[in-house]
Amino acid sequence: MATTTAHRIAVIGGDGIGPEVTAEALKVVRAAGVGIETVDFDLGGARYLRDGEILSDDTLNQLRAFDAILLGAVGIPEVAPGVIERGLLLKLRFELDLYVNQRPFIGTAPGGTKQHDFVVIRENTEGPYVGEGGVLRKGTPNEVATQGSVNTRMGAERACRYAFEMAMGRRKHLTLVHKTNVLTFAGDLWQRAFNAVAADYPSVATAYNHVDAACIYFVQDPHRYDVIVTDNLFGDILTDLGGAVSGGIGIASSANLNPARTGPSMFEPVHGSAPDIVGTATANPIAAILSAALMLDFLDEGVAADRIRAACAEPVSGSTSEIGSQIASRVAG
Repeated sequence: MATTTAHRIAVIGGDGIGPEVTAEALKVVRAAGVGIETVDFDLGGARYLRDGEILSDDTLNQLRAFDAILLGAVGIPEVAPGVIERGLLLKLRFELDLYVNQRPFIGTAPGGTKQHDFVVIRENTEGPYVGEGGVLRKGTPNEVATQGSVNTRMGAERACRYAFEMAMGRRKHLTLVHKTNVLTFAGDLWQRAFNAVAADYPSVATAYNHVDAACIYFVQDPHRYDVIVTDNLFGDILTDLGGAVSGGIGIASSANLNPARTGPSMFEPVHGSAPDIVGTATANPIAAILSAALMLDFLDEGVAADRIRAACAEPVSGSTSEIGSQIASRVAG
């Protein structure tokens, strides 16, 4: 039965396989009986080449009015790296204050026998992604480039608090991942913020891993983890590895969250636009479908989200649309 309230969803299909997988995600959401009203926004590399639009302030203001944003993927080879990523993805994260990037991982690591189920909470609006830095004497033998990492106590603390809250609803274990032995300023800030928040959650057991050790554990012993909290750069790298050891990047989902709900949150698969397989009907839509399930969680449609996750856990095969239809049929049944 459809929900009585229709959620307003801004859909950015984007580039490459983005529109293909997003269409299947929306198919499954509707099959789950969730009422949605969608508006498509033509944004991404192809739009940029056509008329120079990346994300204007007017478009950004339009997006603010929605309950959530569902994004497919953006980027094409004809546009230099960083143009769309910084002008669209990072602008949305910063302007909408999407300070939590949440990525769940369930699976069995290669060669392993124990199943893991953990979530990475990545601080999403600070670190090197802020763009602090510059270049001198570019193109000369004496070129100098700097890239700073911006970390605030507020940013670290609110990411840690969100992670502690999540751990409370799971197995009550939270691991901080950083590199405190080398990044002694940023690492120290993160460790102190983590410890301060931990005092408010005495029932949550805590641990610390250097990021290089965490990479080893992701491959060899990922079931040790429940919830992980880390900074923007380390979270970006770790969650790609998390996808690789949990069935592949084609099923890795993510949520860019504004927990204060002062604007819409954004949901997207971890994978890229894969221009080499556009139109071949071979793109796996499960990451987009699972990202839509995270969107439903945030929209207080948890029952439907759980049905979608259960449907995605069963084997599927076929083309992009056939996989979407199989999952939609399971959800509707």
